[in-house]
Amino acid sequence: MIQTPIRRILGVRIHDVTFREALDIVDAFLAGGGAHQICTVNPEFVMHALRNPAFFQVLEQADLNVPDGIGLLWAGRILKQPLRERVPGVELMEALAARAAERGWRIFLLGAADGVADRAALRLRARYPSLIVAGTFAGSPRPEDAPEILERLREARPDLLFVAYGAPQQDLWIARYQPELRIPVAMGVGGAFDFIAGIVPRAPRWIREHGLEWLYRLIRQPWRWRRMLALPRFVLAVLAARYGKGGTGAGVG
Repeated sequence: MIQTPIRRILGVRIHDVTFREALDIVDAFLAGGGAHQICTVNPEFVMHALRNPAFFQVLEQADLNVPDGIGLLWAGRILKQPLRERVPGVELMEALAARAAERGWRIFLLGAADGVADRAALRLRARYPSLIVAGTFAGSPRPEDAPEILERLREARPDLLFVAYGAPQQDLWIARYQPELRIPVAMGVGGAFDFIAGIVPRAPRWIREHGLEWLYRLIRQPWRWRRMLALPRFVLAVLAARYGKGGTGAGVG
């Protein structure tokens, strides 16, 4: 297994991995057996975790927490918890789908609105014709939907499970059911199905490279403004941790 440094951003555990290293770690997960959880951590995750002990614990126990969010790289510099590279969840999912097509891994797409996972699967199959899509299903993270979802997953036997229920629901769901399902790799992917299916356009690359994807999404989806309040709160918390009584702000974890 690749050994990666662990950083703490306001106490929340994040692995200091590059995109390439994240892919190699997933390779090792598949080769080594067992069940693993991947979380794509961004500033919203951090703020959720600070007020939700159950979610904080999920991030403490996940096998890989990738730094998805340019704000984390900024915070890492401020808090002397450096992170080398952003690992965007949607790009990691696409790269894993490409690798799955090469290596015969079976994938399952769970979540998003009705029909979205199907559309995302069709687009992935068009890009990677040898990709094995073991199943798609919308469902929901509600406990009453769990029996049907678990039965579908048992029948499908995926190697990679992508769950698009949004944070923290998707990550809590995976943590709750992974010990029972024992899927080799399960990863929460937020809105990735919408992007892959072409329902929601991603920001142009130059906007993403300048760390302004959050602004692009806010302009395109103004209803997200309440969620976006986590960003200024995150900035203030990081500055308070660094320059207030918190010292370097490595956190409480």
